Amino acid sequence: MHIVLHPEPTAARPTAARCAQCAFRALCLPENLSDSEVVRLEQIIGRRRRVLRDDVLFRMGEQSGMLYAVRFGHFKSVQTDRRGDQHITGFQMAGELLGIDSIGTGQHASTAIALEDSEVCEIPYAKLQELLVQIPRLMAHFHRIMGREILREQAVMIFLGNMRAEQRLASFLLNLSERYAMRGYSSRSFQLRMSREDIGGYLGLTIECISRQLARFRQNGWITLNKRSVELTDREALVALAAGLQPALDERQQRAA
Repeated sequence: MHIVLHPEPTAARPTAARCAQCAFRALCLPENLSDSEVVRLEQIIGRRRRVLRDDVLFRMGEQSGMLYAVRFGHFKSVQTDRRGDQHITGFQMAGELLGIDSIGTGQHASTAIALEDSEVCEIPYAKLQELLVQIPRLMAHFHRIMGREILREQAVMIFLGNMRAEQRLASFLLNLSERYAMRGYSSRSFQLRMSREDIGGYLGLTIECISRQLARFRQNGWITLNKRSVELTDREALVALAAGLQPALDERQQRAA
């Protein structure tokens, strides 16, 4: 899979961050922060930065002292192995952090690319560390975010190691559904911001396999699909499929024949 990395955008002018006015404050911050504590956090955030579609927020191997909270839009994370092959390791949306992979080494372990016109809040990690010590509730929340990242990485390993193709895709759609619901959007109908090639790259499947599985999901009445608009019409069936409680789709079709 070949991914073209574009230069950083220059058209958008950075602006100051305002956490108190952000629609996704509840995802980034603990609920019990006082107004004064929110102001202190706003004071350490450098700026809001626009990243245009297909542009790079940061590159794998770059030195970094910055975390990025996604204010709106979607990103994908891409890693390059020693052979030069590129692999998609995750998709991020509003209220999630980018750049956590640089905390241990000071270098980004992946490249972040905008899937659509997006905006992030830049957070200098050294200043954030000082504030975490001063506000224990914020530290606990940050640790929860780190824990979710670990669980996400473990889930990807399960995708690639033990699940059939249809299980991987069902799990992926259900995960998107839950994440959109957390942001106040419909858990039933949503847009796939990433391409089928990107989904395949994330799940370890070819684009032909993704297209074939989506067609089968639609034929079975589990989803409706119109270009990138998807609706989960039988969530219970998808949950059973992701859990391995449904037989393989090929087996179902053979019995039907």
